[in-house]
Amino acid sequence: MRRGLTGRAFEMLACGSLASLGMTKMFSPITRAVAPLSASRRLRSTSSMQGYFELARERSKTVTSFYNQSAIDASAEKASVRLTPATMLYAGKSQDGHHILSSAKYLQKELPVRIAHRIKGFRSLPFIIGCNPTILQVHELYIRAYHMLSDFPAIKDQETEAQYCKLVQQLLDDHKDVVTMLAEGFRECRKHLQDETLIRSFLDTTLTSRLGIRMLASHHLALHEDNADFVGIICRRLSPKKIIEKWVDFARRLCEHQYGNSPRVRINGHVAARFPFIPLPLDYILPELLKNAMRATMESHLDTPYNVPDVVVTIANNDTDFVIRISDRGGGIPHRILDKVMDYHFSTAEESAQDPRMSNLFNNITNSGPQSGPMHGFGFGLPTSRAYAEYLGGSLSIQSMQGIGTDVYLRLRHIDGKGESFRV
Repeated sequence: MRRGLTGRAFEMLACGSLASLGMTKMFSPITRAVAPLSASRRLRSTSSMQGYFELARERSKTVTSFYNQSAIDASAEKASVRLTPATMLYAGKSQDGHHILSSAKYLQKELPVRIAHRIKGFRSLPFIIGCNPTILQVHELYIRAYHMLSDFPAIKDQETEAQYCKLVQQLLDDHKDVVTMLAEGFRECRKHLQDETLIRSFLDTTLTSRLGIRMLASHHLALHEDNADFVGIICRRLSPKKIIEKWVDFARRLCEHQYGNSPRVRINGHVAARFPFIPLPLDYILPELLKNAMRATMESHLDTPYNVPDVVVTIANNDTDFVIRISDRGGGIPHRILDKVMDYHFSTAEESAQDPRMSNLFNNITNSGPQSGPMHGFGFGLPTSRAYAEYLGGSLSIQSMQGIGTDVYLRLRHIDGKGESFRV
C-alpha cells in the first residue's frame, strides 16, 4: 500500500512542477507558480491530454527511479565482464550471423551493469556537486539509458537484434556530449571542490568507463558492416602513420583558422609499421596532443608566424607496444605548472583567448566523430588522454625543457603482442 501511494505521489509531482522543470532542475528552487487551468486548456483535445499524461508518466518514472533504485543497486553489485581485443578480433564471423546474436546477448547483459556502476558513482559525489544542474543532467541520461536497456526484451532473433541496434545507436547519439557536459558542470562548481583526489578518481573512472561502453557498442554496430580491413572496430592492419596524418590535417586546419598559419609536421621512425589495433581511442587522444603542440608553437612565435619550427612525430614499434612521440619547439612548460598540466580543469590556454569561431569549427568537424565539443580551454584534454592511455594498459608522459619545447610520449600495448593486452 505504501509503495502504491508513493508512486501516485510521484506521478502527481511529475504532472506539476517537476514535469515542467525536469530532472535537471529537481533540486533548484521553484521560482514560478503553476498557473490555474483556463477554460481553453480544460477543453483541449483528448489526444493532446493523452500526450501530456504520457510525458507525465515518463517524468514520474524518471523521478521515482532517482530515489527508488533497487534494480540499479542490484546491477551495480555485479562485476563487469571485460573482453580482450584479441578475443573480439579472433571471434571471427559466421555465415549465419550467429556471432552478431552472441555479441548482442553479451551487450544486453553487460551495458546495464556498467551503466549502473556509473550511476552509483554519481550518487557518491559530494551533495553540492551532485546537485549541479549540468551534472544532474548527465546523471539523468545514465538513469534513462539504464531503464531503456533493461526494459528491452530478450534478444532471440535477428529482428529483435536489429531493434536493439537502433536503441544502442540512439543512446550513443544521446550521450555524445557527455564529456563536454561534465567539463562544464565541474567547472561551474569548481569553487566547491575540496578533494581533488576524489574528483580525479570520479572523472578517470567515468570517462574511461564511457570509452569502454562506446567501444563495445560501436564494435557491435560495426559487426554489421562488410569491411575486409576491420572486424567490428578493430583494424586488422592499422597504420599509425596514416591515422597520425589524418589528425595532423585536422589540427592544422584549426591552427590556420586561429593563427593564420600552422607548423609543418614531420613523421619519422617506423612509418611502415602495421598491426591490429582499435583506432577509436587514438581518435580521442591524437587530436588533443597535436593541437597542444601546434598551439604552443604558434603562440611562442607570434612575431614570426610564417617562420615557425616543425612539429616532429616519431613512431617506435616493438613486440610489446608502440610509442608515438610528439615533439614541439614551443618554448616548453614553465616549471611552476608542469606538475599541474595533468590535472582536470588546469589549462595553459587562457579561456578568453579562444576564438568562438574556432569552437564552432571544432564542433562542426567532430560532432559526427567520437568526441564532441571544444576541449581547448576546459582543461580536460590532457588528463582525459592520460586516463584513456592508462585504461588501454599504456601511459602518457611529458618531458619539457623550459625555453625550448616539449616532448609527449604516448605508449600503448599491442592487442596481440608478447605482453598482456588490455581489456575493454
